[in-house]
Amino acid sequence: MSNHSWPAYSRACGAMFLVGSLAAVSGVVNEFPFYGGQAARYLISAVLLFAVAFARRIPLIRPTTRETLLLIALAATGLVLFNLFVIEGTKHANPAIVGTIVGTVPIVLALAGPLMRRTRPSGRILVAASIVVAGTGVASGLGTSDLQGILYSVGALACEACFSLLALPLLVRLGPVRVSAYTAATSVPMLLGLGLLTDGSAFVRTPSLAELGGLAYLAVLVSGVAFLLWYRALPQLGADRAGLFAGVIPVGTIITSLVLGFGLPAPGELVGVALVIAGLLVGLYRPRTVAPAVVVREEVDIR
Repeated sequence: MSNHSWPAYSRACGAMFLVGSLAAVSGVVNEFPFYGGQAARYLISAVLLFAVAFARRIPLIRPTTRETLLLIALAATGLVLFNLFVIEGTKHANPAIVGTIVGTVPIVLALAGPLMRRTRPSGRILVAASIVVAGTGVASGLGTSDLQGILYSVGALACEACFSLLALPLLVRLGPVRVSAYTAATSVPMLLGLGLLTDGSAFVRTPSLAELGGLAYLAVLVSGVAFLLWYRALPQLGADRAGLFAGVIPVGTIITSLVLGFGLPAPGELVGVALVIAGLLVGLYRPRTVAPAVVVREEVDIR
């Protein structure tokens, strides 16, 4: 592993750890209307992200027509539909099977990322992704499902992949702060519309103190901070290598549950964590002999 890659690794790891904490914290807001809660969460995130842009003097440039369409697609799939598919999937399947299917996203990104760059997928990354997926499955456990549950879970998997793949072309010009802020803001009217259609005027209510704390945690850390960390790391690592860090999600869930006093992890969860770590080491390892070739190519590009 090269030293200059460590900041990107730590950002990707931190982002997925925070996403993993979602499962442990979401129990606090389970009784709050879903779409109203999600709309409030992303509205707060958008406000905070725009404040970050203002504080860092990042101008809010207008997206092009193509970028606008990509932002709409990113918000619709990576945020709105992902949450919808996960919720509907758990109505027809054990949550473990939903998590296991969505947890195969490293393999999807290991294949799709290079194809978007018109290069061949790396055999080493595919092997590493398979180890990470195996670890995720062991940590999450296996469950039962009907056909609808499987379809919803596959839909959630596709949306999880879109969260990274659709962002890559946007990050080139807009950067991580703008992409995070614009995407969060774009999802709010979509969630409000779905809330009104499904729950009517009951789609939102005054939260309790515990629910307010849970929503604030989701808005600030799981959305705001995690979005920025992920979108800063993604262009540096590429979708294939960054996707390996999705295996950190169950690790975040286990550790957060332990901190919150939900009990010690089961032996299977510890085995799964060990497999995830092994897969990350395989995928992120780079022989030292690769570095000089990269430097030479960059020098030629600059000239």
